[in-house]
Amino acid sequence: RRMTEKGSQNNNTTEDQIKYGKTMSFFEKWKSSKDFVSAQLQVLVILAIAYVGNTWPTSYPRNDNHDPKMFWVMNGALLVAALFTFKHDKDASSRGVQLLSRPQTEEWKGWMQFAFIMYHYYRVYYVYNEIRVFVSAYVWMTGFGNFLYFDKKQDFTIDRVVSMWLRINYFPILLSFALGCPLELYYVVPLHTVGFFITMFTCYMATIFKGQGMGYWKSNSLAIFIMLAIHIAFYETPAVNFLKIFSDEYHFRFQADKYSAWMGILSALFWRRFKEYMQWAYASSQPKLLAMWLQRLAGAFLIFFWYYGFGYMSDKFMYNPLHPYVFWIPVAGWLLLRNSSKYLCELHSTALEFLGKITLETYVLQFHVFMSKNVQHIPVILPGANADGPLWLKTANMLLCASIFVPLALWARKVTVMTQNSVTDLVGILMNRSSSTEVKVNHEEAAALVKSDVEGTAAVDKV
Repeated sequence: RRMTEKGSQNNNTTEDQIKYGKTMSFFEKWKSSKDFVSAQLQVLVILAIAYVGNTWPTSYPRNDNHDPKMFWVMNGALLVAALFTFKHDKDASSRGVQLLSRPQTEEWKGWMQFAFIMYHYYRVYYVYNEIRVFVSAYVWMTGFGNFLYFDKKQDFTIDRVVSMWLRINYFPILLSFALGCPLELYYVVPLHTVGFFITMFTCYMATIFKGQGMGYWKSNSLAIFIMLAIHIAFYETPAVNFLKIFSDEYHFRFQADKYSAWMGILSALFWRRFKEYMQWAYASSQPKLLAMWLQRLAGAFLIFFWYYGFGYMSDKFMYNPLHPYVFWIPVAGWLLLRNSSKYLCELHSTALEFLGKITLETYVLQFHVFMSKNVQHIPVILPGANADGPLWLKTANMLLCASIFVPLALWARKVTVMTQNSVTDLVGILMNRSSSTEVKVNHEEAAALVKSDVEGTAAVDKV
């Protein structure tokens, strides 16, 4: 009976092979092709809306919108929204106290992005150094997150490369092409892209070293050291001027974050040790109070040390050369404070988490929808909300722009993910020869294979 059941199962497999290999068309195999077409049609509409926003006829220069008070008012409003949407997830610690969990990461990205956009909108020059730290923190996360992924999954496939490249570059490249603006306007995009490949290459080197008999720590440490040597050889020598071939903007931006992704990789390497400390300090019913308060004091000290040592500098040309070497200080300080108890690790703001999930899209669309003319102007939708208009009317105009900007960014994320998934699916079909190659079986042979249970078992195995 078991032989009969096995033969019947294999006969079904044969029928599927015949059906899929003999009669299925390419688009039938690519099941997500409709999603791909739908996403491209939707992105055309998004690009059209962005074009209208970028060329909006009524606007005024962004420099005329300098208003530090409104910058802090809007960030205060975000703080209130965060407090009202805090969610305590007790299950978050079911696998131990989680240090920098996914919801917390999105929350972190969300409030940094909000401050970044308000900085652009209200031209608050004196927070330039803090904004530079935020940008570097994003790039740090690229090295950090991708190292944890590659270290665990060992997934160095073309599928992973295509998937990540599309997620980062697909929409910004289309937006740049459709609106005729230079891609360097979205300078964070190439920073993330290069950071991804740096991390992937580092982890791949570590895998090679492991294959040669090295242990975990030695292989990863050697790979990270080699990557640091490559960074130094490029960024600390005249070789860095190679970036000027692309533009002076890229030359500046890549130097400002030359070690950000690498620092993320290094941090991820020691993440296990940090998590072990978190379990020791906070996992028990009676947390180590001394460790908790020492951690908080250390975090506050690092932030104040960075600010009084570097952040206070009003001349950005003095601060910029120092930034790549000191940005990690406030980042480490924030992480120490934010994760200084089990309760705080289980807590996150859903409002900020929402904003954190669409940071790439809000980043690129802010230049054309929330602002206009490639970020150089403020669009005026409500009559009278110009540069010298009343504050309440200008604020209403800003909120109206935001009501278009945020849903559009959410929509852009949706179609980007649809494209990412469908193209990755396509790559999988093209790379998987066993599923894409036609089964060389004629109909007469197929009928013979399906005819007998036991005989069919052996025949199917042969095929």
